[in-house]
Parts: sequence; structure tokens; C-alpha cells
Amino acid sequence: MRDVTYAMSVSLDGYIVGPDGGFDWTVPDEEVFRFWTDETRQLGAHLLGRRLYETMLYWETADQDPSLDDAQLEWTALWKSLPKVVFSTTLSAVQGNARLATGSLAEEIERLRAEPGEGDIAIGGATLAAEAAASGLIDEYRAMVYPVLVGGGIPFFPQHERRVELELVETRTFNSRVVYLRHRVTR
Repeated sequence: MRDVTYAMSVSLDGYIVGPDGGFDWTVPDEEVFRFWTDETRQLGAHLLGRRLYETMLYWETADQDPSLDDAQLEWTALWKSLPKVVFSTTLSAVQGNARLATGSLAEEIERLRAEPGEGDIAIGGATLAAEAAASGLIDEYRAMVYPVLVGGGIPFFPQHERRVELELVETRTFNSRVVYLRHRVTR
């Protein structure tokens, strides 16, 4: 069965964006960018909330930007070809290899798990991840922890009254002092 993973960049104090909505501190260096590209290769589908979808729209046409280097062009090709499901109550259409969700989050995950194919099902966006976590749908948490304290904002970990036991699967420290933590939910 395909795993559901929640992976995002996060500040050391646990936020994916700061109190002002900014996340400029998450700009990856070349080593971290390559890592994210390799991680994306392992995906079979990506579930996004509206805000993350709109943020990532740039990559749908980024290959037309003559200033992109080979690594960015490679990422663009991977992202464009990756099937995406967007959860939104305000969007009426989406672009590229994306579709609007027609069912609940649990129904969409069940549908994707039942489809033939390989690769994890990634969840992007804290609001969507919080819903998945509350329903016990996340199999792995993958945090790219940046050495910065932002003091508030949107938390990486959903705030719910449920204890979740995790097993550390992998760690990696990059030259930029960014630390990757991968934890599997123990059931």
C-alpha cells in the first residue's frame, strides 16, 4: 500500500511560515534542493491545499524562464508531470497535471491507494496535513528543519489532542546546517 507522507520545511521552533506569512528562510541551497528533487522522484501523487497550490503554480510554467539552471529545470519537469489533487472550496479550476478533489481527504487517499502505480502520496500544507493527522492518515512525517526561530506563524505539526508515537527512520545534516528528520508513525 502507498504511504501518505507529510514533508515540509520548518523552523526550529516548529513553523512552516513566520507570523508575517513569510518563508524566505526556507530557500534551499543546492544540496537541499537536490535532496528535495530526489524525494519528489519517489512520489506517485501530491495532495495540496489551495494556498500551497497557488504558491507552487510558478513551477507549472517555470521551464519558460531562461534564467533557470539545469537542476531547476529538472525539478520543474518532475513537478509538472506529478499528478496533483487540490483541495479548495474557492477554486473552480486548476492547471497542469492537477485536478480538484471530488471527495473528502480520506476518500481521495483511499482512491489513490487503490489505483495502480507506485510512489508515496505526499500531503502539502499545514491545514490539509492537520486534517489528515486528525484522521490518522499520515504514515510518515518528514521535516527539513532550518536553524532559525521565527516566533510564530503556521505550525508544522497539527494541533490536536491525540498522541502519536513515532519511530525515527532517517536523519541527515546538510552543509547549510539544515537537518532532515524522517519519522514513521507506529501503529
